[in-house]
Amino acid sequence: MLALCSGRPLDAQAVVGGTTNTFRQFAGQVFKVQVVETGSAAKAGIGSGFLVSADGRMITNFHVISNVVNTPARYRAELIDSAGKSTPVKVLAVDIVHDLAVLQTELRNRPFFRIEAVAVSQGDRLFSLGNPEDLGLSIVEGTYNGLLSHTLYPRIHLTASINPGMSGGPTIDGQGHVIGVNVATGGDQLGFLVPVDQVSKILGAAPSGKTLPIAPSPAELGKQLERYQDNYLKGMFDASTRTIEFGPYRVPTQPAPFFRCWGDRFNPRERTYGGSYHQCETDEYIYLGDDQITGTLQLRHELLTSRELNAPRFFKLYNDLYKRDNSPVGEVEFVTNWKCQTRNVRNNGLTMQVAQCLRRYKTIGALYDSYVKVAALGRSNVGLISTMTVTGVTFEHATKVTERYLSLISWR
Repeated sequence: MLALCSGRPLDAQAVVGGTTNTFRQFAGQVFKVQVVETGSAAKAGIGSGFLVSADGRMITNFHVISNVVNTPARYRAELIDSAGKSTPVKVLAVDIVHDLAVLQTELRNRPFFRIEAVAVSQGDRLFSLGNPEDLGLSIVEGTYNGLLSHTLYPRIHLTASINPGMSGGPTIDGQGHVIGVNVATGGDQLGFLVPVDQVSKILGAAPSGKTLPIAPSPAELGKQLERYQDNYLKGMFDASTRTIEFGPYRVPTQPAPFFRCWGDRFNPRERTYGGSYHQCETDEYIYLGDDQITGTLQLRHELLTSRELNAPRFFKLYNDLYKRDNSPVGEVEFVTNWKCQTRNVRNNGLTMQVAQCLRRYKTIGALYDSYVKVAALGRSNVGLISTMTVTGVTFEHATKVTERYLSLISWR
């Protein structure tokens, strides 16, 4: 869950690392970032941001100001200081993959956080600052628990209560070094941060004073996604991918370390058939805007067996289950309708009916969602239905990943 709802560098300032002193020392560098719907002049969302330069650059999350980027004619962003005064801000740069944005404020020669690498160890005490539930600037003490070891998008695990409204605020140590940017919460005392090295990268792409003309173009946002997917999809479902025995079949599992897999048996109420399922998916996603996420991958295998149904009845059951529409839903303003092609594929003696479906993104680059459904043919009382969903990929990646995935399904 996203956590939305003097210019001296800090290493020259004397700091005592307790919670009270930390808040007193650094609260002035953290602000509420507010998104306003221009037609009603009403608040549409809030988050947090923090100053990172004497010339007024500020870091926040992309998801905090996404409406400003996606619909600039309808929304504007402003920062609110501790006295309640609002001043406008402009977008300098965004990184949608890592959920970061750089804002240009009108503030000058104010205390700011210096962005630099700093050593931190598991168990170290850290402090998150932000505006939880729009209740005012707050500080939350937590414990650093390191980078997540198996994750698609780099995240730091922080044991602390990062609540909605704290998105975009800094998590710092007692000396004011930024460790990461508050980005999401996974429940009680489970918080996640974008590592500070990603902040350094986006600041390098956002020179002071050069604001985006209106908003990043759909093509530029698409290029960011393309560059990142080149890294993680290139080897997906290659020859090194582990396969498992699944009834009389062999199917792929956990195509990369950042996938989480589980399974179980199932017995429907009719009890004329039974089976098992095996599912793997990524936990992370990329936020594009309200009601639109991307950058996910999921695969699911279902094994169906029956000793009670004769061949025609089992075939009807199998066919009905295969025709169920389990494709992901999508908002009509963001994606086109699915377009599907069905073909038979033969692999290592196994014949499969394959339906491959694509839908195009309307608002961002030349990207697609891909949904593939497979039915293994050739048995009268056992069957395999396998599905794979990949979101926010180029046509080329969708095609190549599908072919590699199909090549790993076979008889045992």
